[in-house]
Amino acid sequence: MATLDGRPASADDLLALALTNVGHFTSMRFSEDGSIRGLTLHMERLTRDCKIVWDADLDIARVRSYIRQVLENQQTPCVVRVTIFDPTVDVGHPAEAHDPHILVSARKADTLPPQPMRVRSTVYQRTFPEVKHTGLFGAIYTRGLAQRINFDDVLFIGRDGLVSEGCTWNAGFVDQEGTVVWPQAPALPGVTMELLQQNVEHRVATVTLDQATGMAAAFATNALIGVCSLAAIDDTEFPLKHPVLRQLQEKYLQIPGEAL
Repeated sequence: MATLDGRPASADDLLALALTNVGHFTSMRFSEDGSIRGLTLHMERLTRDCKIVWDADLDIARVRSYIRQVLENQQTPCVVRVTIFDPTVDVGHPAEAHDPHILVSARKADTLPPQPMRVRSTVYQRTFPEVKHTGLFGAIYTRGLAQRINFDDVLFIGRDGLVSEGCTWNAGFVDQEGTVVWPQAPALPGVTMELLQQNVEHRVATVTLDQATGMAAAFATNALIGVCSLAAIDDTEFPLKHPVLRQLQEKYLQIPGEAL
């Protein structure tokens, strides 16, 4: 089910989004208990990105009411995505679009934690990585290339040689001393990453690909997968049951969700 400003979304409603691909979004996991982990952070992201993309304020009370409407008849757990876009946006005059509308959709969620991933390192950086925008062509294309040669996903390496993030997730590592390490590089400030940083001792540091493959363990995080072990980066294998990874997964599931 998808709604635009609280009413069923039609194909015509979505035409501008499909043709211009200009917008921003956040995706949240709606749990069996009726809560969303990191809900406040998700709403802060939508507010912040709306100002950046559309130079407009966002009515978060309306956003929450539209989410509740979509979730009324939705089985849990599920994934809720809120996309903010202006149906009047035009490729030739994008500055004239400053009246963002609220698209809410939902789908079934996978179980947690997900299966470990094997990822391929790829030199790539998303445009405006600090914004969770709908311009996903490059990221999804590199994921597809990796999957064609039997990897599950991609790990982005900047042209400066530094690890930044995954295709749609933040990357993290456990060093040989057992400390959680988050890469310092241009990347999306993920909600799951921020929740873990608030609850787990860690350090933030630049990480090269060589340093990454020398870590004791590696993992991916986002709101849909929680904490997912990385089984390998390129041809470097990682242990799947490192005690720090288990602690991270347990700690994340212990973080209480917020009611809509």
